[in-house]
Formats: sequence, structure tokens, C-alpha cells
Amino acid sequence: MSAHKAKTLTDVSKLTGPEKAAIVLLSLGEEHASIWKQFDEEEIKDLSQAMAGLGTVAASVVEELLVEFVTGMSSAGAIMGSFEQTQRLLSAIMPPEKVESLMEEIRGPAGRTMWDKLGNVNEAVLANYLKNEYPQTVAVVLSKIKSEHAARVLAALPEDFALECVTRMLRMEPVQRDILDKIEQTLRNEFMSNLARTSKRDSHEMMAEIFNAFDRQTESRFIAALEERNRESAERIRALMFVFDDLSKLDPGGVQTLLRAVEKDQLGLALKGASDTLREMFFSNMSERAAKIMREDMEDMGPVRLKDVDQAQMTMVQAAKDLAAKGEIMLAGSGSDDELIY
Repeated sequence: MSAHKAKTLTDVSKLTGPEKAAIVLLSLGEEHASIWKQFDEEEIKDLSQAMAGLGTVAASVVEELLVEFVTGMSSAGAIMGSFEQTQRLLSAIMPPEKVESLMEEIRGPAGRTMWDKLGNVNEAVLANYLKNEYPQTVAVVLSKIKSEHAARVLAALPEDFALECVTRMLRMEPVQRDILDKIEQTLRNEFMSNLARTSKRDSHEMMAEIFNAFDRQTESRFIAALEERNRESAERIRALMFVFDDLSKLDPGGVQTLLRAVEKDQLGLALKGASDTLREMFFSNMSERAAKIMREDMEDMGPVRLKDVDQAQMTMVQAAKDLAAKGEIMLAGSGSDDELIY
């Protein structure tokens, strides 16, 4: 996953101190990596974070920062700050496990401190981790992150456990520095590292998304061909795919939320190709008047192209996935082997 900036850095005045230092270190290269030994761990973190996010730096900026070193530098002397380059430089001065830990932290949710980073983690993901911790530990964590995010995490925890955490927070006294350091270290080692690792996409999951974007005939053709070569992979992809018919697993609240997010003309087109059961599920979650108007609009459409129906259904599935990513609806797992009726 790249963190390069979209534009080339051309303005020295907009650079922070760590970014300027990172450019100097990058231009010196691996042969001068021993300079890093002069920095403490916190400075190395700051420099690494800045270096990994630099992207392309214009040669003029490098020249301005390194006047004494640019005698032999051409106009194409731009440098690139990347995760890979940062990791290579760090590997020259730090043990491999330390480099890996540091890079995982940089790749994790953005933020300078651990508490900043936790604030960028989805509340459901954070709650799922914290529910297995001691209530006192959770109380400390929630007291260190922003109140708005803490509220969302509490709401996502089991109610009894959440109330226990609230009670501990009300009684909480100042936390000793060594205890706070231990909690921070545990979060870094167990939670952030796992988060960085699990964020790497499974190849079957990626392929399922590609298959979801195929039209119906292409999808069937590829699945059939893949089944002949590798039945196990074909079955995994099919199980990971979320298709239009899976919308039948939404609860009434989810259906109504989705209806508000989809254009009426797209909904009508999508329902033209839906099974009677799925069609009725959507109609039953509309007002009687809205359902009547929708039925009439669908009748007025007359025959429609299969390609347009596929596109409308794909739009609805994507809208459902977007709402699920925001936590506004819950999508049940797909993977049913039932043949769809259109």
C-alpha cells in the first residue's frame, strides 16, 4: 500500500523539520546509514514516519537543502521516499524484528502516538479487540482517546462489559507511567501489528470483488472455467462474492437504509431482474403509496436490457457495501449455492 503524495514536493517552506531531515538522510543513502545511530528511538520514529510519506521530492528541493552536496547532481536528481526505501535504510542499523515492528506501526492507521492511531481505528474493530481485555485496561484506553470515539467504542461493546468499563472510568485515579507504557506496548505489539498484517488483502477476496464487477454472463463463464482448473479456488471466490440476491438477508432497518441511498430509477431497473421474493421484500419496506408508484414505474419501463439491469443491481450491491463499511447496515455472509431466479 503506497503512501506517496500525489504531487512532487517543490516548496521547501512547506516541509516540516522531520521531512527536511528525512530528505537529507535519503540523499545520503545506505552507505551513510551509521548516522542513524546518533538518534534516539523517538527521533527514529519521527524520521521514519516522515520518510515513508515523502513521495517524490523535486531535485531543486534536494539542492536547496543540501547545497554542499549537489555539485554533481543533475536536474533529474529527484529522490523517492517510500516504505521500501525506509525499510532498507533502517535494516542497516536495526535488528530485523525491530525494523518490522516499526514499519508495521508506520503502515498502521495514521497518527503520531499510539492513542492518535487508535482514534483512526474503526470502533467495531477496536471494540472486538477490547472486549477480551480487563475492564480496567479498557477504561485506561478509553480515557486516552477522544471522547467521541470512546462513545462509539462503548456502544459497540457488550452492554454489561461496557457498564463495568464506565464504572472503572468514574473511579479511575491517575495511571502510573509504567502501567501506561505497558498497555501502550501491548497495543502496539498485539493489536496494531495484527491490524497491519490482516489489512493485507487476501487474493481470493480481491478476485471476488473483480468477479462481482463482471456482468452476469462473463462471471458465469469465468467461474465455470475456473471450476475446471481449480474447484477449491472457484468455491472460495463464490463464497466471498456478495451478489444482488444476498440483499435478501438484510433486516428491515437495513433495507430501508439502502432504499434511501439508491436512486429510484436504479431501484426500478434492479428490481425488474429480481426474484419475486426479493422484489416483495423491498416493496414491503416501502410505504404503500411508494410501492404502488414503483410498480407503475417498472411497468412503464417495458422491456429493459439485461446489461442495464446488471448495472443497476451492481450499483445497489456497491451502495450496500459502502453503507456496511460505514457501519450503517449489517451484511450477512454470502456464499449460498442456491441458483438465482431472475
